[in-house]
Amino acid sequence: MTNLAYTAREIRTATILTASYVSTDVMWWWDNNKSQDYNQSVLFIDFTIGSLTSMELKIEYSNDGVIYFQDTFIDISGGTAIPSLWEYSFNASWRYNIASPFKAKFIKASVKWTGTVTWSSCSITWILGIA
Repeated sequence: MTNLAYTAREIRTATILTASYVSTDVMWWWDNNKSQDYNQSVLFIDFTIGSLTSMELKIEYSNDGVIYFQDTFIDISGGTAIPSLWEYSFNASWRYNIASPFKAKFIKASVKWTGTVTWSSCSITWILGIA
């Protein structure tokens, strides 16, 4: 049996979204940057859409807490690899989770809205663990 370790923190309380990206608290500045002890990230996102068209979310990583690198994915078309920035788009009220492996000292998530901002909100809890 393995010893599973994890830590959780609410990084965004239920708040109305804005038209520009607003980043969450950087994980784990208050924990002596021990995020390097973990290798799995799970975001628990509680989203109420209201009159919005969608909510956009991006995740970024850094080793120095100054320069951040956004999640990317590679699309292969006709033998050519095309890297693109990874953004998640949510278009319905729901409780979502996003799980991803990582290895960085600093992590942040940013959210924004598209459409008409009325009665919308988003809260995010972040769990870091070892898989």
